[in-house]
Amino acid sequence: MKDIQCFFHDYFVSIGVSERAAEYFNMLSLLFALLIIIYITDRITRKLLINTFTKLSERTKTNFDDLLVNHRAPRHIAHIVPLIVTIKLFPVVFYDFPQFETYVLILLKVFAIVIIVWIIRSILRTFESYFKTLPSLRDKPIDSYIQVVMLFVWIIGIASALAVLINLSFLKFFTTLGAASAILLLIFKDTILGFVASIQVAINDSVRIGDWITMDKYGADGDVVEINLSTVQVQNFDMTITHIPTYALIADSFKNWRGMQASGGRRIKRSILLKAKSIKYLTDDKIEELKRIEIISQYLGDRQQEINSFNKENNANKSVLINGRNLTNLGVFRKYLQTYIENHSGINKDMFIMVRQLAPTAQGLPLEIYCFSSDKRWQNYEYIMSDIFDHALAAVPYFDLEVYELTCILAPSSDAL
Repeated sequence: MKDIQCFFHDYFVSIGVSERAAEYFNMLSLLFALLIIIYITDRITRKLLINTFTKLSERTKTNFDDLLVNHRAPRHIAHIVPLIVTIKLFPVVFYDFPQFETYVLILLKVFAIVIIVWIIRSILRTFESYFKTLPSLRDKPIDSYIQVVMLFVWIIGIASALAVLINLSFLKFFTTLGAASAILLLIFKDTILGFVASIQVAINDSVRIGDWITMDKYGADGDVVEINLSTVQVQNFDMTITHIPTYALIADSFKNWRGMQASGGRRIKRSILLKAKSIKYLTDDKIEELKRIEIISQYLGDRQQEINSFNKENNANKSVLINGRNLTNLGVFRKYLQTYIENHSGINKDMFIMVRQLAPTAQGLPLEIYCFSSDKRWQNYEYIMSDIFDHALAAVPYFDLEVYELTCILAPSSDAL
């Protein structure tokens, strides 16, 4: 290169160019030649590396090397060779202008830092994509961990570049930066909160990708599709996307339906409101009529025999129906629903089944059905629940009961008066 430099310099002097102008022309000629060398070196190195990685990925069973190629890691690594060539040759280009050499060296160092950051970024994104293909890690917040590491890489990279630009050692730069830690904490408050929250979420296993969560404060009701450092993305059942701050999963309350999805059934908990005045004791004639309902026929026979024996032993005066023990239409209806649900094909028989009364209200007496559907899919769950209550509401009149319905009495108009 020294010979080439002298050749260009002597050539420009020989054609009548002044000494100082010859130095400028000499530098520009060498700089142009260096740019061509850098371009050719970069293209060759990049092509060799990409072809090598591509052929290697085709031969191996793992898809990690395929992901390296997809995230352009070989392309970024290929820039190292032209950078080394530039560092070796640029002193020759600026031999006559040593004052430029210092600035160019600083720029090359900054460029080297940028290349290293981009290489690390490509490798981290490769790990992120690879981890998401593993069944054991598919529901973990990998994005948060990768973003945390990438955040530290960017901080170190930017700090290193600034330290190079102001010609200050890396250690002294960070010592000076420590004095501004309060400002940095304020700037990165959401990031720090998200980082802490993502760690707590992962440790406590409170949310996984794929979980169905409900968070009324943010209007979220759907499946978690992504967990990263700043937000949790939830795809609602109406196909909209809700973004929830990651730290909100720690600061606010939400409902995770994972337990239901992992269990043997989905809970049905709904009430029928019955008019209190329709509740009454059953006469013998009404009991005989209800015995025609097959699923409670045996129950009524056994129960009637037990009650008659008790009343006879205690000499109960049955001329008044309230004396002694009696069956009520509500009690028989409750037993009917219990037996019906226990025999329903859509109900999980291994889980809790109950029909119970709740406290009376101004709207009537609630009769609650509490059970679990064997099919947890939303559409099928709604169908099973509707089927049960269709039957229950249609069965109410057979027991001389009435369902409460609010009726509005309109005040007479002034014209009618």
